[in-house]
Amino acid sequence: MASMTPMTPMTPSAPLSWSGFATAEPVFADTVRRRFQLYKHHVLATLRADGSPRVSGLEADFRFDELLLGMMPDSRKALDLRRDARFALHANPGPDAEMNDGDVRVSGRAVEITDPEYLARFVDDATPPEPFYLFRAELTEAVRVGLDGDELVIQSWRPGQPLRTVRRK
Repeated sequence: MASMTPMTPMTPSAPLSWSGFATAEPVFADTVRRRFQLYKHHVLATLRADGSPRVSGLEADFRFDELLLGMMPDSRKALDLRRDARFALHANPGPDAEMNDGDVRVSGRAVEITDPEYLARFVDDATPPEPFYLFRAELTEAVRVGLDGDELVIQSWRPGQPLRTVRRK
C-alpha cells in the first residue's frame, strides 16, 4: 500500500474591502474598476435558501473607496445576501462578442451597512431611490480574462496572495 502524505489545506485569507484590494494590487484593482464602470448594469449571483444559485441584475457603485451594492428592500437578492453574504459579481460583457476590455468578475462577502451616518452620506452623494439596502463588498477573489494577441490571459487575485497571471494559446 502506497503511503500518502497528508496535504496541508490552504487557509483562505480574510476578505478585503475594495480599498484593501486597491492597496494590495493598485494597477489590477484599477483595471477591474474601470471595466465595471464601462456599463451601468451587471450580474449578481447570490445563494437561495436551498443553496441553489440566483442571478439578478445590479448596479455596482464605486464610492468612498469601496465597491457598494445597493438594492431595494425585500428584493430576493437583498434577502439572499442578508441570509448568506456570499456573492459573485460579473461585469456586463457589453454589446458584442469582442470584449476588448476583457471579462471581469469579483466574488466575496457582502456586508450590510447599517450605520446611519454612512447611509446619510451615501444618500447625499448618490441620491438613490429610497428605501434601500446597502452592502459593502469584501473581496475573496478578482479575476480578469482577456486576449493578448493569440493568447488567453487569465489574471486572478486573492487576499494575501500576489496577482497571478496565466497565459494560454
